[in-house]
Amino acid sequence: MSAIDEERAELAIDGMSCAACANRVETGLAKIDGVADARVNFATGRATVLSQRTIDDDEFRTVIEDLGYGLIDRPSPGAEATAGEKRSDPTSDGPPSDPVAEAERRREADLRRRLIVGVVLSIPTMLLSMIPALQFDGYEWVVAALATPVVFWSGWSFHRNAVRNLRHGATTMDTLVSIGSLSSWVWSAVVLMAGIDGGHIYFETGAVIVTLILLGKWLELRATRRSGNAIRALADLGAPSARLEDGTDVPVDAIAVGMRFVVRPGERIATDGVVVEGSSAVDTAMVTGEPVPVEIGPGDEVIGATINVGGSLVVEATRVGADTALAQIIRLVEEAQGSRAAVQRLADRVSAVFVPTAIGIALLTLIGWFATGHPANEAFTAAVAVLIIACPCALGLATPLGIMVGTGRGAQLGVIIKGGEVLEDTRAVDVVILDKTGTATEGRMELSDVVVPSTIAVDSSTLLDLAASLEARSEHPIANAISEASANHRTVEDFANRPGYGVTGVVDGVDLAVGRRLLFQDVPHEIERATEAAERRGATAVLAGRDGRAEMVLVVTDRIKPTSAAAVDAFHDLGLSVTLLTGDNRRTADTVGEAIGVDTVIAEVLPDGKADEVKRLQAAGHRVAMVGDGINDAPALAQADLGIAVGTGTDVAIEASDLTVVSGDLRAVADAIALARRTLMVIRGNLFWAFAYNAAAIPLAAFGVLNPMIAAGAMGLSSVFVASNSLRLRRFVGYRPSGAEPSAAPVNPVSTASHQTG
Repeated sequence: MSAIDEERAELAIDGMSCAACANRVETGLAKIDGVADARVNFATGRATVLSQRTIDDDEFRTVIEDLGYGLIDRPSPGAEATAGEKRSDPTSDGPPSDPVAEAERRREADLRRRLIVGVVLSIPTMLLSMIPALQFDGYEWVVAALATPVVFWSGWSFHRNAVRNLRHGATTMDTLVSIGSLSSWVWSAVVLMAGIDGGHIYFETGAVIVTLILLGKWLELRATRRSGNAIRALADLGAPSARLEDGTDVPVDAIAVGMRFVVRPGERIATDGVVVEGSSAVDTAMVTGEPVPVEIGPGDEVIGATINVGGSLVVEATRVGADTALAQIIRLVEEAQGSRAAVQRLADRVSAVFVPTAIGIALLTLIGWFATGHPANEAFTAAVAVLIIACPCALGLATPLGIMVGTGRGAQLGVIIKGGEVLEDTRAVDVVILDKTGTATEGRMELSDVVVPSTIAVDSSTLLDLAASLEARSEHPIANAISEASANHRTVEDFANRPGYGVTGVVDGVDLAVGRRLLFQDVPHEIERATEAAERRGATAVLAGRDGRAEMVLVVTDRIKPTSAAAVDAFHDLGLSVTLLTGDNRRTADTVGEAIGVDTVIAEVLPDGKADEVKRLQAAGHRVAMVGDGINDAPALAQADLGIAVGTGTDVAIEASDLTVVSGDLRAVADAIALARRTLMVIRGNLFWAFAYNAAAIPLAAFGVLNPMIAAGAMGLSSVFVASNSLRLRRFVGYRPSGAEPSAAPVNPVSTASHQTG
């Protein structure tokens, strides 16, 4: 079975408390027969499994439960909530039928109850234990009574998970918390009941440890859920129903491809489609990140879940359900959130050995304090502090939370970062290569002129019909412009697409070619002059002719996107060199390059040559980002260190890329690179402080500088710091202003890439 045929399973895991848990589950899943790859994300509580065979949930459940964790049942296909469903509870994080969201809510509610009990009982326990003025005869028994429910009931999940893991010969964060809190309680109970003279009791230590760590877990859980709000908000965008042309209201799930529905002003567009009647402005900000509404009319494509802010529209559905742009965005971002960056590998290796190492250090601390003649209570206190301070929660959250928040913010801006690995790739990129047609230019070609020299005897109308018929078989933007110039299409046989040259075929029994000069054996001097004249004024000249002789010049024009120059400025601001790469002729390419301010122009490159140009730059020591939108850009996108597809392009280009921008605005590409870099910076900051916290605090605890309560508070705060630092990414602002777009005043039409290039 090829990689393309691999089965993919998304699992929700219950009971993981730290990165060590995630590593254990990941290792266990990877050992299942037929599993090619397994990745577990501690922050999201989800696992992604790729396998060479179909594996049912029961088999996954057996392995996961044997490891001491749980598998949350997935909804059946018929019960899955669609993006358009409205939730019955607007404050909830998932539709009622979503068992994963329901499990998360139950977990948070249970955690809140145990935390409240812990806080209510721990405060008087701590006050009585630490303030002599409040103490009275027998107060120790009151402290014991107050602390016991906190240690055993509020901390029950720690003890339960610790026992489960120990049965499998494993240790996790729960092991440290359980040993620390229980040791405090047991030692204190022995001192109290045995009446050991001079012995100290530490009931408040066990209670406060449990309470502070529960507080940290609760804050951590809330931060994690907030970090996923971007995706949940996207999933909520869809319209619940649509009104068909006959006035019937139907659920959005009932819409099929080809059906037509009416979108009134102020309503959300039910699904992806093409406008067949009416004109309006559509607010696409929630999907593409575009700051102002986009004017649309008949023939324009619209994205489901965007808002019609102008006139009434009739839209014909082209994609529904899981095929819509919104559904694909959600899928891509969820996959990215389940990935890991290279910077996480060290954290994974450290987390796997951190807990047993911490237990070893705690034992050495205990022995060392005894060996140096310190009292048992002081030795015990230092050892417990080491156990608590060593919990690697912050380390386990550092990378996945950063990826989660960064990709979520990207989705809000119309930027899809496909995985953690992409973050590393953006850091070293120093050259950006821009495709021209549809990327730097609007890609909306129009046939502006048809030139037939007077010296050539030909019926221009008939030849245009033949050329339009042949071009109708091609998907290239230039071909579309020519094919739409005639409604009188003829029968085509032996059609052949010659990438970089044009198309050939037999139309009404005539051998016809449409494309570049190289496609013809005979190019009359008059045709050459007409071609050069068109190119001098910034247009693309496409030749058409029969039997190997060029007889007509089809002049196709495009416009530079009004935001392309600003995008190039943004690339320069990011320290990137910008190259325009196109199959178009040198004159046209230079015109576009000069207009938008690129550093280098590489013209007249065939599709396979684009990948070669990327290789050439890489061989010279550059790290290359390629931006494109067409099928012919796919090899270069795949070859580049960072492939960036503009969402207005083809599915092939998007699949071959590492980053996708839903908008056609090139500034969104600058936003994507800047956001990826910022996300990586936040992750590195998280990892630094997580490592620094443990590296600095463990020695302090071992030497008695930190007592267990302070250690518990510091451990919880370290996780909260990592979560808060990651959440800063939600405030990321890119290069696209929130106000009006740059003026779209008419500019000189410029050529698009020569036929079938880009």
